[in-house]
Amino acid sequence: MNLSRLSLLLVVFIDVMGFGLILPIFNTILLDPQQTFLPSDTPTNVRQFDYTVLIAIFFLFYFFGAAFIAKVSDYIGRKKGIMICLTGALIGYVLTVAAIMSASYWLLLLGRAISGFTTANQPIAQAALIDISHDDQEKSKNLGMIVAASALGLLGGPLISGLLSDQNLMGSFASLELPFYVAIGLILINMALIMLFFSEPGFKKQKIDFGLLDVVLNLWKVFSHPVVLRLSVVMLFSLMCLNAFFFFIDTYLLSRFKFDTLQNSMALAVFGASMAFGSAYLTAPLHERYKKFPILYISIAAMGLGILAFMLNPVANLSYVLIIPITVAFAIMYPTMLSLFSGSVGPNEQGWVMGVTVAIYALGSGTITALSGSLMAINLRMPFLIAIACCILALIAMAKLFRHPEVQALDTKGK
Repeated sequence: MNLSRLSLLLVVFIDVMGFGLILPIFNTILLDPQQTFLPSDTPTNVRQFDYTVLIAIFFLFYFFGAAFIAKVSDYIGRKKGIMICLTGALIGYVLTVAAIMSASYWLLLLGRAISGFTTANQPIAQAALIDISHDDQEKSKNLGMIVAASALGLLGGPLISGLLSDQNLMGSFASLELPFYVAIGLILINMALIMLFFSEPGFKKQKIDFGLLDVVLNLWKVFSHPVVLRLSVVMLFSLMCLNAFFFFIDTYLLSRFKFDTLQNSMALAVFGASMAFGSAYLTAPLHERYKKFPILYISIAAMGLGILAFMLNPVANLSYVLIIPITVAFAIMYPTMLSLFSGSVGPNEQGWVMGVTVAIYALGSGTITALSGSLMAINLRMPFLIAIACCILALIAMAKLFRHPEVQALDTKGK
C-alpha cells in the first residue's frame, strides 16, 4: 500500500476513532455519580440529558460543517480540506482535555461543536480515494478499505480509552486525559503524512463562489435526483438503527450491568473488531457472488434481530458476544450502500454524493441520539426499541422505493 493511500485511510481511522475514544470517558464522567465532573447530587435524568446534548451538539455542527467543508474541498483541493479538518480535530481534543481538567461542561460542549463542524474528513477521504481509483474494481476495494479503517478506528478508540484510563493496568500514569493526548499525537503524525505524501497532480484550485447557506441548500439537490433520494431514505433508517444502538451501548451496560470504563471500552472494541472482520473478509466476496439488494435485505434484517437479542439478554458477559452479529451486518450493509450511491452519479459528482451520505449520517445520528436519549429516562431499552423500528422502516422503504428502474439498474455484482 502506498503512503498516499495509507495517509488517507489514517484520516478515516482518526475520524472514527474519536467515537470509541470519547464515549466511554464521557459516559463515565457524566453518568457515574462517583465522578466529580458533575455535582454528586445531580439527578440521573439530568446526567442523561447532559450526555445526550453533548452527543447531539456534535452531530448538529457535523451536519452543517461536513457539507460545507466537503464542498470547499472541491474548490481548494482534498489536501487542504483534510488539513482544515485535522486542525479542527486537534483543537477539539485540546479543549476536551482542558474541560476535563477544569470540570467545565460548557468547554466540553465547545470542543464537541468545533470537532463536529470540522469532521468532514471521511467524505473528503472517500472522494479522494475514488479520485485515485483507476476502475470499478479498485474503487470497490478502496471503499471496502474505508470501512476497514473505520472499523479499526472503532477498535483502536476504545482500546486507547479503556487501557490508558485504567489505573489497574497503567498505575499512576492512567488518567481520563491520557487517551486524548495519544489522539493529539496521532493527528500530528497524520498531518505530517498528508503534507509529505498526499498529492493531487491534476487538481486546479478554483475561486470559492458560495457560502455556508449555499452548501446546505445544495443538499436539496437530492430531491431533484430520484435515485439518490430513494437511496437516502433507506440509508437514513439503516444508520438510525445502528446509531440508536451504538451511542447508547455504554449507557445501557453501565445502568443494566454496572460496567466500568474499561468494560465499556472492551464492548466498543468488540464492536470495532467485528466490523473490521466483516469489512475485510466478507464484504468483497459477497459483492462478487451476489447482487447488492439481497445483501442489503439480509444485513439490515440481521442488524434488527441482533439488537433484539442484545436487548433481551440477561447475562452481562454475553453482551460482548451479541454485539458481533450486529456489527458484522453493518460492516456489510454500509459499503454496499456507499457503492450504490457512488454508482448513481457521474465522476464529477462523487464529492457531492459522498457529502450527501455524511449529511445523512449526521442527520440520522443527531435525530436518533436526541430522541433516544430523552426517552431512555422513561425506559432503559427505548433506544434499542427505536433501533429495531428503524430497521423495519428501512426494509419497508427498500421494498417500496427500490422498484424504480434506475435504482434496479444498480443491483449488480462485483462493484
